[in-house]
Amino acid sequence: MSAIVAGAITQRYGSELALDSIDLVVDGGEHLAVLGDNGAGKTTLLRVLATATRPTSGTLEIFGVDAWSERRRLRSRIGFVSHAPGHYPALTVTENLEFFCTLHGADRKRIAIAIGLTGLADVAARPAGKLSRGMQQRLALARAVLHDPKLLILDEPDASLDAEGPELLKQLMLGRTAVIATHDQALANRLCQRTLVLRRGRAVGVPTRLRVVH
Repeated sequence: MSAIVAGAITQRYGSELALDSIDLVVDGGEHLAVLGDNGAGKTTLLRVLATATRPTSGTLEIFGVDAWSERRRLRSRIGFVSHAPGHYPALTVTENLEFFCTLHGADRKRIAIAIGLTGLADVAARPAGKLSRGMQQRLALARAVLHDPKLLILDEPDASLDAEGPELLKQLMLGRTAVIATHDQALANRLCQRTLVLRRGRAVGVPTRLRVVH
């Protein structure tokens, strides 16, 4: 079953065309990398796929249901990391995750799992605002997998991560469908089966299959 079926996704901001009729199918369990220069439309596309932004036109089905009429229900099946930190700086790591557990209706047992997966145990009692940028990114990733989503949408997920970052991302993506935006072709090769290249809001050819480097 396809996890994502997007048809003619178009996004305009006034006279600016951010996405130009993007068609995309992502199979369940597949990992897709979206590549392109700054301004190519990567972030806009990922926000649409995460149901965070409704496009100007086009259709989107996620797990076989319409993304717009079933948006609220789908949110529990999607984990999204954007450029924004998305945490509360005065709250500790654990308190942030407790809040998002409540928001998602997730079992609080998932907090310990998410902290363990993302290597945050040593800073769990520290305010999020006092974390290094790399640890803040790990917190964003912990939040994204907190409710055990079936689909991960990750915008530049390796930003500020250390050398262990690619292996961490690989573990988080295991058993899930994932779409990641990155500038790093080597990371795309390591984590994903296919790449979609965007240029000025347009898809450059069809998604290209990669040989995944383990």
